[in-house]
Order: sequence, then C-alpha cells, then structure tokens
Amino acid sequence: MQELVDLQKTFFNTNASKDIRFRIAQLKKLQSLLKANEEVLHRAIYADFKKSAFENYTAELSLLYHDIQQAIKKVKKWSAVKRVKTNLANFPAKSYIIPEPLGVTLIIGAWNYPYQLSLAPAIAAIAAGNTVILKPSELPIHTSNAMAKLINENFDPSFFKVVEGGVPETSALLKQAFDKIFFTGSVQVGKIVYQAAAKNLIPVTLELGGKSPAIITENCDLKVSVKRLIWAKFLNAGQTCIAPDYVVVHASKKAEFLALAKKEIEASNFLIEADNYVQIINQKNLERLLALIDTDKLFYGGKHDIENRLLSPTIMTDVTFEDKVMQDEIFGPILPVLEYDNLEDILQQIKLRPKPLSCYVFTNDNKTKQKVLNEISFGGGAINDALMHITNSNMGFGGVGESGIGSYHGEYGFKAFSHYKGVLDKPTWLEPSIKYYPHTNFKLKLIKLLFG
Repeated sequence: MQELVDLQKTFFNTNASKDIRFRIAQLKKLQSLLKANEEVLHRAIYADFKKSAFENYTAELSLLYHDIQQAIKKVKKWSAVKRVKTNLANFPAKSYIIPEPLGVTLIIGAWNYPYQLSLAPAIAAIAAGNTVILKPSELPIHTSNAMAKLINENFDPSFFKVVEGGVPETSALLKQAFDKIFFTGSVQVGKIVYQAAAKNLIPVTLELGGKSPAIITENCDLKVSVKRLIWAKFLNAGQTCIAPDYVVVHASKKAEFLALAKKEIEASNFLIEADNYVQIINQKNLERLLALIDTDKLFYGGKHDIENRLLSPTIMTDVTFEDKVMQDEIFGPILPVLEYDNLEDILQQIKLRPKPLSCYVFTNDNKTKQKVLNEISFGGGAINDALMHITNSNMGFGGVGESGIGSYHGEYGFKAFSHYKGVLDKPTWLEPSIKYYPHTNFKLKLIKLLFG
C-alpha cells in the first residue's frame, strides 16, 4: 500500500493531472470503457444481487454517465481562477482564488450500489485533478472484480488503481498519508475511518446513513404519495441509504394508507423474475432483517427464502419508536408505519434522534411543508417524492451530523476534492508606511478613520 501511495504521489507531483486536457481525456476514457463493457457490468451485478440490466442502468450507470458528461462540459469553468474584491488594507492589489487538487485520494465504496457509489466520487476526484486509489466493497465480489479488471487493465496505476480486499486491505490503506479520504457506508465504519484520518489530519467526506423519515400528512394526495413512496422504499430491496426508513402517517389517513400500500406492492409485483427486485446482499444481513420483524405487528409480507437471500416487501403497523425495528437503520425491505395526531409531537420525536440523511414530507399545505423544512435537520430530501433528489447534481448530495460530512455530485463533488487557494497579488510601486514602525498617534488615528 505504501508503494502504491508513493507511486501516485510521484505522479501527482509531475503536475500531469492538473492539466484540464488530461482530466477530460481520462473522464472520456472512463466513459468509453463503461459503455463498451455494459454487458460485463450487468452480468457481474446480476451475479451479486440478481439485479436486472434495467435497474443497473437506471440506478447506477446512467448517473455515472451524467456525472462524467457534466464534468467534461464544466471542469474548465470549475477550475478557473476567480477574482474577488480586495479590501482597503491591501490597496493597491488584486485578489483571486485558485482551485487546486488535493493530491492522492482514497475512495472507499459501498456495497449496495457498487458501481455508482464507488465510481461517482472517483469521477469527481479525477475532474478535480487528483489521483485515485479506489477500494470497492468486497461483499459484491463480482462487481468488485469487474471494476478492478476494467480500471487496472486500462489506467496507469500511478493515476487510478483499484485495490480489492476486505478489512485487512482497508486497514492497511487507512494507515497511509492520503490527501483526502472519501467513504460511503455505515455510521459505525465511518467513525473508524474518521479516527484513522484524524491521525494524519486527512480531510474526509463521509456519506453515511440513518433512519430517514417519510411524513404522510392529512392533506396530501395519498394515492400519488403511496405510489412514489413504495417505489422508493423497495427499490434495490430497500438497500438504499436514502430510502424512506419509516413512515409516520396522520391517524386519519392510516387505514387508507395501508390499503393503498398493499395494493401498490401487489401491483408492482416485486420479483427478480420481473426485473424489479434484488437479493439481500448476504445471509447475515437477511438474518438481521428477519430479527427486526415483529410478527404481532406484521401487516403485509414477511415471506423469505434463506437459501436464495430473499425477503418480500414487508409492512409493519402499530409501530412505536421503542420497537426494535426503530432502533437502527433498517437497510432492507421492511417499512414500519407509525401514526400521529399532532404534527408538532411527531416532529419533536424526530428531532430527539440523530439527524437523518434524508427526509420526505407528503403534503399539499405550504405551512406544513415550511414547518417540516424549518424544524427538521437532514442531509437532503423531497416534498411529495422520495429518492429522486439524488438525481439533481445541481443540489449536491450529503449528510449532516451522524448521517455524514460533506457533499458531492456535480460541482459539489469537484469542491469535495479541491482546495481553494486564496492569493493576494500586490505590486511594488506603492508602499504606504502606516503599518511600519514607529507607531505614532497620528497613524493610529488614521487607521481608526480608515478602518473604523
């Protein structure tokens, strides 16, 4: 690991990756490789999850293509030197900010969207002019192998290298002196990464998770709300960091909500054979999920197949914040339904808990919308929709508090891997004596007059 990091440091110090033309060429190369190997990528992710080519393209590859195309189009603008005003104390001079790459970066990807959550930050790092060491999750082994083969056979390892492996390899990487670490995963592992980075004062971006609420109010369009919510929850079998983790429904809408949710699940026909459902990543996670289901509160679903790692879309009702299913992020196809009578009370309950990565409120009342947005702190979210905010790279994506540090996508990703260097550029033809010795009462009066 040390040799690899040293190799990339040496390459970075040649300044080759700072050239905008080089960055664009590498992004175009990556895009061409992904497009030329789509079938390989489809087969690999199907082997890991039974994820269809349709969902692999729409939920992973299409987002990567968008990020690449946007970076190619705008990297010159993002990298441009920006003039800023110069204050009176530095007259005469000009001031500007220079975006510069941080250097050698480590990206640790997540298993639930193995292509998107590994390569999207890599695209941002390349656009910003860095070198990249990518450590994909070892759990979806076929996608990890596919990315390693694709990148390691086509890119110079001194610029872009995939390192495969598990905890030992990740631990060895975290001991190195990187210039930036970008991690996507659980809060528990995020704390380990943050502690390791702190030893070398390495800046980090942490994309974590948490229990993201969805609030169904009494004045929403319930049919549309349920349709959007069910799709968002059970996409990728609920293994999505920004999936609605639980729903709080106004008591007056609860019975209708449950009936519509059941109807929507049945109409969606969530099956691997229908190309709209996937396996749970491994048996350990499936057993964890099954332990969260309280059969006394089971409203719908709960069917499972241990051998094939399947859990059907499941709804639990009459759930409280004290139930086991409400203690940690679910990260699977289980939807707990809680009810409320007073919005203020439920918002207080949400605020008592760690800040979620996402929050969704379904309402047609502007006052209700503003109340939720003003009172609940969360990474990002949507009104009358769920999940889709991640597709708008103009907003950036990231968490707050325990749900993460920093954001990325679009220019936000470029900024995550850049340092903005402020420079004061001063001529020598004028040099006022006011700041120099000797200090006099006249000078002090003049300073107070000018700078107050």
